[in-house]
Amino acid sequence: MSELITFEQPLNEKSRTLLRLSHLFEQLDFFTSKAGEWNVRGSLQALLDITAVLTRGDLKTEIVKELDRFRIFFERLKSSSDVDMNRLQHVLQNIEYARKSLKNISGALGQSLRQDEFLSAVLQRSTIPGGTFDFDIPQLHYWLNQSHSDQLLQMDDWRNEIGPVQDAVELLLGMIRESTVSKHCVAERGFYNQTLSGDIYSQLVQVKVAKDENVFCEISGGKQRFTLRFIEVSELGHGKPTERDIPFELKVCQL
Repeated sequence: MSELITFEQPLNEKSRTLLRLSHLFEQLDFFTSKAGEWNVRGSLQALLDITAVLTRGDLKTEIVKELDRFRIFFERLKSSSDVDMNRLQHVLQNIEYARKSLKNISGALGQSLRQDEFLSAVLQRSTIPGGTFDFDIPQLHYWLNQSHSDQLLQMDDWRNEIGPVQDAVELLLGMIRESTVSKHCVAERGFYNQTLSGDIYSQLVQVKVAKDENVFCEISGGKQRFTLRFIEVSELGHGKPTERDIPFELKVCQL
């Protein structure tokens, strides 16, 4: 069986923010686990990017509300005889733990990171191409030359405040992605569209296509419908809509 490539498209701003945060937390985990200047720089940049996303609106309240919405949904399933009660209880416990952890954070998310003088200095210079070189921020140069164990201790301290955010984001995305099963579809001449029911809260579209099809999927959509268009890749940066029928796996995640 050919390897699959997964394409995802959020259908609302809330899901878009969750996906961006998940992407940045993955970068942070990847770079933090590795020693060396460029890995440490990568982890620091991911941390700054996460901090920037957390400044948008009252994200803590929005995430807690979303966890509450999921909790109410799963509580209603307790009366169903077709539900695995052990698994359901486990999900509800995870939701409650995530809610409490977020509520225990005083102030806005990422507030202490934004107030950190060292991180603020790096952030200001990072907007300038090459602006974090040694002569720009000597303190950063000094920190980059410390032992990896000391750097990890500092990173752990910075991550302490946003750890509950990562847990909540991954929990929500996991529940959203698992809210439905994939179905096999065919995009005739590379095109597929679907109308969405206004009675169901649609979160994101997930498309999986075989790697050997040599196409990528452009997804556009909103509350009422979404459209898929598969693009043939001739060379990097160049492509055109395919005329072939493309088989793919589709998930419309609604929860």
